[in-house]
Amino acid sequence: MSRPWFVVLVLCTCVPAAIAQTPAPGAPESLTVTQAVDEALQHNLSLLAERGNLTIADAAMISAKLRPNPVFSFSADHLDLLGTGFDATNNGGPPEIAWRVDVPLERGGKREARIALASVVKSAAEAQFADAVRTLRQDVTMACVDVIAAQATRTLLADNLRTFEDLVRVNRARVAAGSIAPFESTRSEVAMLQFRATVVRADLDLAAATARLRTLLGRPPGGPLVVADPLTIDRAEPAPDPARLETVAFDARPDLKALQLAQARSTADLRLQEALGRIDYTVGTEYRRQQGIAGRGNSLGFFFSTPLPFSNRNQGEIARAGAEGHQAGQQIAARRAQIVADVRSAYHEYVTTSDLVASIERDLLAPATRARDTSAYTYRAGAATLLELLDAQRAFNDTMQSYVDAQAGLRRAVTRLNAAVGTEVVR
Repeated sequence: MSRPWFVVLVLCTCVPAAIAQTPAPGAPESLTVTQAVDEALQHNLSLLAERGNLTIADAAMISAKLRPNPVFSFSADHLDLLGTGFDATNNGGPPEIAWRVDVPLERGGKREARIALASVVKSAAEAQFADAVRTLRQDVTMACVDVIAAQATRTLLADNLRTFEDLVRVNRARVAAGSIAPFESTRSEVAMLQFRATVVRADLDLAAATARLRTLLGRPPGGPLVVADPLTIDRAEPAPDPARLETVAFDARPDLKALQLAQARSTADLRLQEALGRIDYTVGTEYRRQQGIAGRGNSLGFFFSTPLPFSNRNQGEIARAGAEGHQAGQQIAARRAQIVADVRSAYHEYVTTSDLVASIERDLLAPATRARDTSAYTYRAGAATLLELLDAQRAFNDTMQSYVDAQAGLRRAVTRLNAAVGTEVVR
């Protein structure tokens, strides 16, 4: 057997194992999915912006704990600045100077209600941030799977391109030896060039997947990036029970917790608005100094003021807070229904793709490889045409590409299932 055809047969048996390998042109930077997720949690720009809500919530808590400030007033009245000349004849004046302090007295537990509302708002912000982390983990993992699948496809196509190149070299040698007609060699060269265009498209797909991953990681555009994790995953664990997954999701999903806290926020806001509807008192004291022609005098005064709630009793804000609480209850019911749908859909996708990968491994890989090997051998022996060889090659390529797509689909299904439940239930 000639050396090029020996290479062809070796490639036919080694391509399935090469799917999990990563390209290494130019020594590209390599990282795992776990490393990518950790890096995104530290540097993703959208998550950094979401983290700012926690700082805002802390500031709101500080504001809620503050008490109203007392009000200091100073006045100078009846001053003879216009040159009237206060005397016994005109009986003008006397000039007065006064210092006054007013202290607001909050009633109805307004400060406690503000603190309770700010506390719930802070908890809701934390839940929303946790949901942003959940979404980012899913997006980064999916982007990594896209890169891994693109790498596997690129490796598969590169190996098959080398097979076509070896076939072209063999046919050129056979033409020189007079074993085949020149047009047979030309047809194999055309097939090689067509397949080379497929490899170029695979390079573009890999570059696009890498660029998207870099954006999620918060990295600037750069050189090649390799995700070192294999495309295959362990399917030895049995499929989890969907009913149990729904129960876990209700406890673990941070977006549901955020809505529940939004309902609690509406309740706390309602209590605050009811407290704001209670009128406040203001008490004050004043020292007044008089100095006129009849003599000097010092006086002290006390004051009390309160609004009369004839019209405004904060009815509108109380109604708004109550309506928001009712709306939050409806949103929670809708989200629970959505969680059930998400879990069931992701579970069905996981089971279906897992069965698909198993069926390809069981029923397609070995027959496709044997058919390609047999066609290559019979073509070399002159018992088959180039068209038959190319058909076997295309069937082999389609099978291997289906295998890559199924494995990537399984990785995506696992990611969606874990994201739908809100915690890792399948590795």
